[in-house]
Amino acid sequence: MRRINRARRRATRLDEQKRAFLRMVSHELRTPLNAIIGFSEIIACELYGPLGAPQYKEYAEHVRSSGHKLLRLVNQVLEMARLEGHALDLNLQAEPLDIVIEDVLVTLRDELAARGARVDVLHLDQPGAPMPLVMADPRGLRNLLVNLLQNAITHGAAPVSVHVRRAADGVQLIVDDAGPGVPAAALPRLLRPFEHAETALTRGGAGGAGLGLPIVDLLCDAMGATLHLRSDTGQGFTATVTLTAA
Repeated sequence: MRRINRARRRATRLDEQKRAFLRMVSHELRTPLNAIIGFSEIIACELYGPLGAPQYKEYAEHVRSSGHKLLRLVNQVLEMARLEGHALDLNLQAEPLDIVIEDVLVTLRDELAARGARVDVLHLDQPGAPMPLVMADPRGLRNLLVNLLQNAITHGAAPVSVHVRRAADGVQLIVDDAGPGVPAAALPRLLRPFEHAETALTRGGAGGAGLGLPIVDLLCDAMGATLHLRSDTGQGFTATVTLTAA
């Protein structure tokens, strides 16, 4: 028994050290990344005058784009460390899904434009009517939807849609795409960090570190919501989050 307890304490210490390391590395990477992104945007916009050769502007755009991708990864790693370490400061309150979805689409505007993607939003119960209120943490709910939509536009295909409908156990927020999908048997793996399902799309370099869906799963657990994934090869991908109605 003592040996088991010692092993548990050692495992707990190692987990805490891992999370502390991830937080430190993520924090230290953010500052230079913000500088890289900011200065590359200034160069790409030729804010202080023309660059001369057009290749310079193209290269600055590549630097900016790569910086944003790396910053997204750093933020995801930091969020995983925060959620796994239960270092949460959640404030559950009534959130209007109309405003949440609008905020997220504004956040992803540049990414959607770069990929030529469009997101269709629909209230399935009453098209055109205000969407229901849900009990959620404002930051957590927006982060959850950002990750679901980024997963859809990165690995899926148009059309991407966000549907909302009431259910017996709350309010469902549904994000689906018409992409290649993944085998149904691979779905549990997608909720483990750094995992990918083996599809032609992921093998083709669609990108991503495999953290988006694990973050969504942890956020659902923290906010008392549930996540259900549905997919199969050639049948698109659907993520359904069931939230508590306000």
